[in-house]
Amino acid sequence: MHTYSELKSALIGLRLSDKAVIAHASLKAFGQVEGGADSLVRAVLDSVGALMMPTFTYQTMITPEVGPPNNGITYGSGGDLNRMAAPFDRHMPVDKEIGIVPETLRRHPFAKRSLHPIQSFTGVHVEKYLAAQTMQNHLGPIGALAEANGWVLLLGVDHTVNTSIHYAEKLAGRKQFTRWALLPDRIVECPGFPGDSAGFNAIAPELVKDTRKIQVGTTIVQAVPMQALFSITIERIKENPLALLCEREDCERCNAVREAVLG
Repeated sequence: MHTYSELKSALIGLRLSDKAVIAHASLKAFGQVEGGADSLVRAVLDSVGALMMPTFTYQTMITPEVGPPNNGITYGSGGDLNRMAAPFDRHMPVDKEIGIVPETLRRHPFAKRSLHPIQSFTGVHVEKYLAAQTMQNHLGPIGALAEANGWVLLLGVDHTVNTSIHYAEKLAGRKQFTRWALLPDRIVECPGFPGDSAGFNAIAPELVKDTRKIQVGTTIVQAVPMQALFSITIERIKENPLALLCEREDCERCNAVREAVLG
C-alpha cells in the first residue's frame, strides 16, 4: 500500500517544486493508497508550485436538432441525454469519466474553479491561469500555464488524457467544434470544443528526450514541459495535418477533421 509520504517523496524526484503543473491522474493505477485520492492530491500539492486539473462536466451538454455543418456531431441524437442534462453551477461534481482525483482537488478548501459550463478547471495557486478562460477560449488556462513555463503531469495515465495537446492542436490551426451547454436560465453556445484524443499516444516517442519519469511501485509518472509539448505537436501537425487522429471509423470528430483537411 502506498502512503502519502511515499508518494510525496517519489514526486519530489520530478523536481517540480517551483513549477505550475496541469495534472491528469488515475487513482486506480496506483493500486492501494492509504487515504485514497486525498493522499494523492496532498502529495502532488506538496511537491509542485501550483496545481491545476480539468473538472469537466459533460452532463451539462445539449445536442440540438440542427447546427453548423461538419461539426463532428449527429444533430437530433440527444434524446434522453438532453432530458437528463443538468444546468451547470460552480459546485457541480466533476464528470465521472474525468475521475475522483480532480473531484477531490475541486473540493479542496483552497481550490478555485473556472466557470466554463463544459470544460472548467480547478486548482490551488492557479487563479491567474483560471482567469484566462473565456467562452471563446475555454483552453485559455492551459495557454496561460504554458506561458509561465508550466508542465504536464501524468499520474498513471498516458497522453490520451493530455488536454494540453488539444491546445497545441488549436495553435496548429486544427479544426475545432461547437457544442452547447445548459445553464439555469438558458442554453449557451460553446465554440472551440476540441477533437478526439484517442490517437495522442503517437506523440510519445518524440517527447522522450524532454520527459521526466519516475516509477511508484508499478505505476509510471511522467512530467513534460508544456512548451516542448506544444512545439513538437505543432510541428507534427504542420508536417502532417492528419497526425494524432484516431483510427476509429465511427469517430465523428476525427472524420470531420479529415474532411476539413482533404475537402
